[in-house]
Amino acid sequence: MSQTEFTPEEFRVLGEGVLWPRFLVFPSIAIIGYVGFITGLGGDSLFVKLMWSVFLGYCWFCVSGSFHEAVHQTMGTWRNANVWFGRVVGTFLGIPYTAYRETHIRHHAYMNTSEDFELWPYSKPGASLAFRRAFVVFDIVGAILANPIVYGRIYFVRNSPLSRQARTSITREYIAIAVFWGSVAAVVTALSLNGIVDLQRFDPMWLLPMPIAAAFNGFRKFTEHVGMASTDPILGTRTVMGNNWLSRVCSYFNFNLDVHGPHHRFPRAPHFELESKLADYQRKHPEAVIPIFPTYLAAVLHTIPCLWRNPGVGVNAGGTNQSYSKSGVENFTSEVGSQTEAAQERRVA
Repeated sequence: MSQTEFTPEEFRVLGEGVLWPRFLVFPSIAIIGYVGFITGLGGDSLFVKLMWSVFLGYCWFCVSGSFHEAVHQTMGTWRNANVWFGRVVGTFLGIPYTAYRETHIRHHAYMNTSEDFELWPYSKPGASLAFRRAFVVFDIVGAILANPIVYGRIYFVRNSPLSRQARTSITREYIAIAVFWGSVAAVVTALSLNGIVDLQRFDPMWLLPMPIAAAFNGFRKFTEHVGMASTDPILGTRTVMGNNWLSRVCSYFNFNLDVHGPHHRFPRAPHFELESKLADYQRKHPEAVIPIFPTYLAAVLHTIPCLWRNPGVGVNAGGTNQSYSKSGVENFTSEVGSQTEAAQERRVA
Protein backbone atom coordinates (compact mmCIF):
# COMPACT_ATOMS: atom_id res chain seq x y z
CA MET A 1 0.00 0.00 0.00
CA SER A 2 1.29 3.44 -0.93
CA GLN A 3 1.92 6.05 1.74
CA THR A 4 1.59 9.82 1.55
CA GLU A 5 4.99 11.45 1.95
CA PHE A 6 4.87 14.81 3.73
CA THR A 7 7.57 17.43 3.90
CA PRO A 8 8.64 18.42 7.45
CA GLU A 9 6.64 21.65 7.16
CA GLU A 10 3.52 19.83 5.93
CA PHE A 11 3.84 17.32 8.74
CA ARG A 12 4.12 20.14 11.29
CA VAL A 13 0.94 21.77 9.96
CA LEU A 14 -0.97 18.48 10.30
CA GLY A 15 -0.49 18.65 14.05
CA GLU A 16 -2.03 22.13 14.29
CA GLY A 17 -5.58 21.15 13.39
CA VAL A 18 -8.38 20.48 15.86
CA LEU A 19 -10.19 17.32 14.78
CA TRP A 20 -12.69 16.51 17.49
CA PRO A 21 -15.64 18.78 16.55
CA ARG A 22 -15.77 17.42 12.99
CA PHE A 23 -14.68 13.95 13.98
CA LEU A 24 -17.06 13.31 16.89
CA VAL A 25 -20.14 15.51 16.60
CA PHE A 26 -21.96 13.75 13.77
CA PRO A 27 -21.25 10.16 14.83
CA SER A 28 -22.53 11.09 18.30
CA ILE A 29 -25.64 12.77 16.89
CA ALA A 30 -26.27 9.80 14.59
CA ILE A 31 -25.99 7.25 17.39
CA ILE A 32 -28.25 9.24 19.71
CA GLY A 33 -30.62 9.99 16.84
CA TYR A 34 -30.96 6.31 15.99
CA VAL A 35 -32.30 5.69 19.50
CA GLY A 36 -35.00 8.31 18.86
CA PHE A 37 -35.71 6.89 15.40
CA ILE A 38 -36.10 3.29 16.59
CA THR A 39 -38.17 4.21 19.65
CA GLY A 40 -40.56 6.26 17.53
CA LEU A 41 -39.68 9.71 18.85
CA GLY A 42 -41.90 12.26 17.06
CA GLY A 43 -44.45 9.72 15.90
CA ASP A 44 -44.81 6.66 13.71
CA SER A 45 -45.97 8.32 10.50
CA LEU A 46 -44.19 7.75 7.21
CA PHE A 47 -43.30 11.46 7.02
CA VAL A 48 -41.59 11.40 10.43
CA LYS A 49 -39.66 8.26 9.51
CA LEU A 50 -38.50 9.84 6.24
CA MET A 51 -37.36 12.97 8.08
CA TRP A 52 -35.40 10.84 10.54
CA SER A 53 -33.87 8.88 7.64
CA VAL A 54 -32.74 12.00 5.76
CA PHE A 55 -31.35 13.60 8.92
CA LEU A 56 -29.44 10.47 9.98
CA GLY A 57 -28.32 9.88 6.39
CA TYR A 58 -26.74 13.34 6.38
CA CYS A 59 -25.02 12.57 9.69
CA TRP A 60 -23.45 9.42 8.25
CA PHE A 61 -22.55 11.32 5.08
CA CYS A 62 -20.50 13.71 7.22
CA VAL A 63 -18.83 10.72 8.88
CA SER A 64 -17.75 9.54 5.42
CA GLY A 65 -15.71 12.75 5.17
CA SER A 66 -13.42 11.38 7.88
CA PHE A 67 -12.93 8.21 5.77
CA HIS A 68 -11.72 10.45 2.96
CA GLU A 69 -9.33 12.26 5.30
CA ALA A 70 -7.96 8.92 6.52
CA VAL A 71 -7.29 7.91 2.92
CA HIS A 72 -5.22 11.09 2.50
CA GLN A 73 -3.60 10.35 5.87
CA THR A 74 -4.14 13.96 6.92
CA MET A 75 -6.02 13.29 10.19
CA GLY A 76 -3.24 14.26 12.55
CA THR A 77 0.35 13.10 12.61
CA TRP A 78 -0.13 9.45 13.51
CA ARG A 79 -0.17 7.61 10.18
CA ASN A 80 -1.18 4.23 11.66
CA ALA A 81 -4.25 5.80 13.26
CA ASN A 82 -5.35 7.01 9.80
CA VAL A 83 -4.86 3.57 8.29
CA TRP A 84 -6.62 1.56 11.00
CA PHE A 85 -9.48 4.03 11.35
CA GLY A 86 -9.92 3.83 7.57
CA ARG A 87 -9.91 0.04 7.70
CA VAL A 88 -12.59 -0.05 10.39
CA VAL A 89 -14.86 2.35 8.47
CA GLY A 90 -14.14 0.55 5.18
CA THR A 91 -15.07 -2.80 6.72
CA PHE A 92 -18.42 -1.37 7.79
CA LEU A 93 -19.04 0.15 4.32
CA GLY A 94 -17.83 -2.86 2.35
CA ILE A 95 -15.01 -0.82 0.75
CA PRO A 96 -11.45 -1.97 1.48
CA TYR A 97 -9.37 0.95 2.76
CA THR A 98 -6.49 0.15 0.40
CA ALA A 99 -8.80 -0.12 -2.62
CA TYR A 100 -10.28 3.27 -1.77
CA ARG A 101 -6.85 4.80 -1.30
CA GLU A 102 -5.32 3.36 -4.48
CA THR A 103 -8.38 4.45 -6.48
CA HIS A 104 -8.39 7.90 -4.92
CA ILE A 105 -4.72 8.70 -5.42
CA ARG A 106 -5.15 7.90 -9.11
CA HIS A 107 -8.20 10.15 -9.16
CA HIS A 108 -5.88 12.96 -8.02
CA ALA A 109 -3.04 12.03 -10.35
CA TYR A 110 -5.18 11.44 -13.49
CA MET A 111 -8.27 13.51 -12.75
CA ASN A 112 -10.89 13.54 -15.52
CA THR A 113 -8.82 11.25 -17.78
CA SER A 114 -9.34 7.64 -18.82
CA GLU A 115 -7.00 6.56 -15.98
CA ASP A 116 -9.31 8.10 -13.37
CA PHE A 117 -10.83 4.98 -11.76
CA GLU A 118 -12.91 6.96 -9.26
CA LEU A 119 -14.89 8.77 -11.95
CA TRP A 120 -15.57 5.66 -14.04
CA PRO A 121 -17.62 5.37 -16.23
CA TYR A 122 -17.91 9.14 -16.66
CA SER A 123 -14.18 9.35 -17.44
CA LYS A 124 -14.12 6.36 -19.82
CA PRO A 125 -13.97 7.55 -23.47
CA GLY A 126 -15.66 4.38 -24.76
CA ALA A 127 -18.60 4.52 -22.33
CA SER A 128 -21.81 5.25 -24.24
CA LEU A 129 -24.07 8.14 -23.31
CA ALA A 130 -26.87 5.68 -22.48
CA PHE A 131 -24.63 3.70 -20.12
CA ARG A 132 -23.38 6.84 -18.37
CA ARG A 133 -26.96 8.08 -17.92
CA ALA A 134 -28.00 4.72 -16.49
CA PHE A 135 -25.02 4.76 -14.12
CA VAL A 136 -26.04 8.19 -12.83
CA VAL A 137 -29.30 6.62 -11.66
CA PHE A 138 -27.44 3.66 -10.15
CA ASP A 139 -24.97 6.05 -8.47
CA ILE A 140 -27.88 7.69 -6.63
CA VAL A 141 -30.60 5.07 -6.17
CA GLY A 142 -28.18 2.17 -5.71
CA ALA A 143 -25.29 4.14 -4.26
CA ILE A 144 -24.79 1.74 -1.37
CA LEU A 145 -23.80 -0.88 -4.01
CA ALA A 146 -22.31 1.51 -6.58
CA ASN A 147 -19.63 2.85 -4.22
CA PRO A 148 -18.10 -0.59 -3.40
CA ILE A 149 -18.18 -1.43 -7.13
CA VAL A 150 -16.45 1.78 -8.22
CA TYR A 151 -13.76 1.65 -5.52
CA GLY A 152 -13.25 -2.10 -5.76
CA ARG A 153 -13.01 -2.09 -9.56
CA ILE A 154 -9.27 -1.33 -9.50
CA TYR A 155 -8.73 -4.71 -7.82
CA PHE A 156 -10.76 -6.76 -10.31
CA VAL A 157 -10.11 -4.99 -13.61
CA ARG A 158 -7.82 -6.60 -16.15
CA ASN A 159 -4.29 -5.11 -16.24
CA SER A 160 -4.82 -3.50 -12.86
CA PRO A 161 -2.13 -0.92 -11.99
CA LEU A 162 -1.97 -2.15 -8.38
CA SER A 163 1.31 -3.29 -6.88
CA ARG A 164 1.57 -6.80 -5.43
CA GLN A 165 1.67 -5.33 -1.92
CA ALA A 166 -1.52 -3.34 -2.50
CA ARG A 167 -3.32 -6.40 -3.91
CA THR A 168 -2.32 -8.42 -0.85
CA SER A 169 -3.66 -5.71 1.49
CA ILE A 170 -6.94 -5.48 -0.42
CA THR A 171 -7.37 -9.27 -0.36
CA ARG A 172 -6.98 -9.28 3.43
CA GLU A 173 -9.40 -6.39 3.79
CA TYR A 174 -12.03 -8.14 1.65
CA ILE A 175 -11.65 -11.20 3.88
CA ALA A 176 -12.14 -8.99 6.97
CA ILE A 177 -15.30 -7.50 5.42
CA ALA A 178 -16.70 -10.97 4.67
CA VAL A 179 -15.88 -12.23 8.18
CA PHE A 180 -17.40 -9.15 9.85
CA TRP A 181 -20.70 -9.17 7.95
CA GLY A 182 -20.89 -12.96 8.05
CA SER A 183 -20.52 -12.78 11.83
CA VAL A 184 -23.22 -10.11 12.08
CA ALA A 185 -25.61 -12.27 10.05
CA ALA A 186 -24.77 -15.35 12.15
CA VAL A 187 -25.31 -13.52 15.46
CA VAL A 188 -28.63 -12.01 14.38
CA THR A 189 -29.81 -15.42 13.12
CA ALA A 190 -28.80 -17.12 16.38
CA LEU A 191 -30.53 -14.48 18.50
CA SER A 192 -33.66 -14.82 16.41
CA LEU A 193 -33.74 -18.62 16.60
CA ASN A 194 -33.32 -18.45 20.38
CA GLY A 195 -36.17 -15.98 20.75
CA ILE A 196 -33.95 -13.19 22.05
CA VAL A 197 -34.60 -10.95 19.03
CA ASP A 198 -37.99 -10.76 17.34
CA LEU A 199 -37.30 -9.98 13.67
CA GLN A 200 -41.02 -9.39 13.08
CA ARG A 201 -40.65 -6.13 14.99
CA PHE A 202 -37.83 -5.01 12.69
CA ASP A 203 -38.72 -2.00 10.54
CA PRO A 204 -36.85 -1.98 7.18
CA MET A 205 -36.90 1.84 7.29
CA TRP A 206 -34.34 1.69 10.09
CA LEU A 207 -31.81 0.83 7.36
CA LEU A 208 -32.82 3.70 5.05
CA PRO A 209 -30.27 6.27 6.40
CA MET A 210 -27.39 4.20 5.02
CA PRO A 211 -28.42 4.24 1.32
CA ILE A 212 -29.38 7.90 1.75
CA ALA A 213 -25.88 8.69 3.07
CA ALA A 214 -24.37 6.81 0.12
CA ALA A 215 -26.60 8.74 -2.28
CA PHE A 216 -25.47 12.04 -0.73
CA ASN A 217 -21.89 10.93 -1.30
CA GLY A 218 -22.61 10.05 -4.93
CA PHE A 219 -24.21 13.42 -5.53
CA ARG A 220 -21.23 15.11 -3.91
CA LYS A 221 -19.02 13.40 -6.51
CA PHE A 222 -21.25 14.68 -9.31
CA THR A 223 -21.19 18.23 -7.98
CA GLU A 224 -17.41 18.24 -7.76
CA HIS A 225 -16.69 16.86 -11.22
CA VAL A 226 -19.45 15.85 -13.68
CA GLY A 227 -19.59 18.19 -16.66
CA MET A 228 -16.03 19.46 -16.12
CA ALA A 229 -13.79 19.04 -19.16
CA SER A 230 -10.43 20.31 -17.91
CA THR A 231 -7.82 18.04 -16.35
CA ASP A 232 -6.32 20.96 -14.43
CA PRO A 233 -6.79 20.37 -10.66
CA ILE A 234 -8.27 23.84 -10.10
CA LEU A 235 -10.16 24.38 -13.36
CA GLY A 236 -11.53 20.83 -13.68
CA THR A 237 -13.47 20.90 -10.40
CA ARG A 238 -16.28 22.93 -8.88
CA THR A 239 -15.26 24.79 -5.75
CA VAL A 240 -17.74 26.09 -3.19
CA MET A 241 -16.83 29.08 -1.03
CA GLY A 242 -19.90 29.48 1.15
CA ASN A 243 -21.16 33.04 1.60
CA ASN A 244 -23.69 32.20 4.34
CA TRP A 245 -23.55 30.48 7.72
CA LEU A 246 -25.38 27.32 6.59
CA SER A 247 -22.99 26.65 3.71
CA ARG A 248 -19.98 27.28 5.91
CA VAL A 249 -21.23 25.05 8.75
CA CYS A 250 -21.98 22.22 6.31
CA SER A 251 -18.55 22.66 4.73
CA TYR A 252 -16.85 22.63 8.14
CA PHE A 253 -18.41 19.34 9.21
CA ASN A 254 -17.59 17.69 5.89
CA PHE A 255 -13.90 18.58 6.25
CA ASN A 256 -14.14 21.47 3.73
CA LEU A 257 -14.22 18.96 0.89
CA ASP A 258 -16.39 21.31 -1.16
CA VAL A 259 -13.35 23.62 -1.43
CA HIS A 260 -12.50 21.05 -4.02
CA GLY A 261 -10.17 22.68 -6.52
CA PRO A 262 -7.56 23.54 -3.87
CA HIS A 263 -7.98 20.03 -2.43
CA HIS A 264 -6.99 18.59 -5.81
CA ARG A 265 -4.16 21.04 -6.35
CA PHE A 266 -2.80 20.61 -2.81
CA PRO A 267 -3.92 17.09 -1.76
CA ARG A 268 -1.44 16.89 1.10
CA ALA A 269 -2.84 20.06 2.66
CA PRO A 270 -5.16 19.50 5.65
CA HIS A 271 -8.76 20.61 5.30
CA PHE A 272 -8.31 23.72 7.46
CA GLU A 273 -5.74 25.14 5.02
CA LEU A 274 -7.77 24.82 1.79
CA GLU A 275 -9.38 28.26 1.82
CA SER A 276 -6.06 30.03 2.39
CA LYS A 277 -4.48 27.88 -0.35
CA LEU A 278 -7.18 29.07 -2.76
CA ALA A 279 -6.65 32.72 -1.82
CA ASP A 280 -2.91 32.34 -2.34
CA TYR A 281 -3.47 30.64 -5.73
CA GLN A 282 -5.76 33.47 -6.84
CA ARG A 283 -3.14 36.07 -5.91
CA LYS A 284 -0.51 34.24 -7.95
CA HIS A 285 -2.83 33.52 -10.91
CA PRO A 286 -5.15 36.55 -11.25
CA GLU A 287 -5.89 35.58 -14.87
CA ALA A 288 -7.38 32.18 -13.95
CA VAL A 289 -11.15 31.82 -14.35
CA ILE A 290 -11.86 29.44 -11.48
CA PRO A 291 -15.29 27.74 -11.22
CA ILE A 292 -16.17 29.00 -7.73
CA PHE A 293 -19.75 28.96 -6.41
CA PRO A 294 -21.08 31.02 -3.47
CA THR A 295 -23.31 28.21 -2.17
CA TYR A 296 -23.52 24.45 -2.54
CA LEU A 297 -26.98 24.91 -4.05
CA ALA A 298 -25.51 27.04 -6.83
CA ALA A 299 -22.98 24.31 -7.60
CA VAL A 300 -25.76 21.69 -7.60
CA LEU A 301 -27.89 23.74 -10.00
CA HIS A 302 -24.88 24.04 -12.31
CA THR A 303 -24.40 20.26 -12.16
CA ILE A 304 -27.96 18.95 -12.59
CA PRO A 305 -28.33 19.68 -16.36
CA CYS A 306 -25.11 17.72 -17.02
CA LEU A 307 -26.45 14.59 -15.33
CA TRP A 308 -28.82 13.89 -18.21
CA ARG A 309 -27.53 15.99 -21.10
CA ASN A 310 -24.00 14.57 -20.94
CA PRO A 311 -22.83 12.96 -17.69
CA GLY A 312 -19.12 12.90 -18.29
CA VAL A 313 -15.77 14.43 -17.43
CA GLY A 314 -12.70 15.17 -19.53
CA VAL A 315 -13.17 13.80 -23.06
CA ASN A 316 -16.77 12.85 -22.37
CA ALA A 317 -17.48 16.45 -21.33
CA GLY A 318 -15.88 17.91 -24.46
CA GLY A 319 -12.27 18.08 -23.31
CA THR A 320 -9.18 16.77 -25.07
CA ASN A 321 -7.57 13.42 -24.37
CA GLN A 322 -4.86 14.88 -22.15
CA SER A 323 -2.41 12.84 -20.16
CA TYR A 324 -2.17 13.15 -16.41
CA SER A 325 -0.54 16.10 -14.71
CA LYS A 326 2.86 15.14 -13.30
CA SER A 327 2.51 17.91 -10.73
CA GLY A 328 -0.62 16.20 -9.47
CA VAL A 329 1.37 13.02 -8.90
CA GLU A 330 4.10 14.84 -7.03
CA ASN A 331 1.57 16.68 -4.89
CA PHE A 332 0.08 13.47 -3.52
CA THR A 333 2.57 10.64 -3.81
CA SER A 334 5.38 9.88 -6.24
CA GLU A 335 4.62 6.20 -5.87
CA VAL A 336 1.50 6.24 -8.02
CA GLY A 337 3.43 7.60 -10.99
CA SER A 338 5.97 4.79 -11.00
CA GLN A 339 3.30 2.15 -10.38
CA THR A 340 1.10 3.30 -13.23
CA GLU A 341 3.97 3.77 -15.66
CA ALA A 342 5.10 0.23 -14.88
CA ALA A 343 1.58 -1.05 -15.52
CA GLN A 344 1.50 0.78 -18.86
CA GLU A 345 4.79 -0.82 -19.82
CA ARG A 346 3.35 -4.26 -18.99
CA ARG A 347 0.37 -3.58 -21.23
CA VAL A 348 2.63 -2.57 -24.10
CA ALA A 349 4.78 -5.68 -23.57
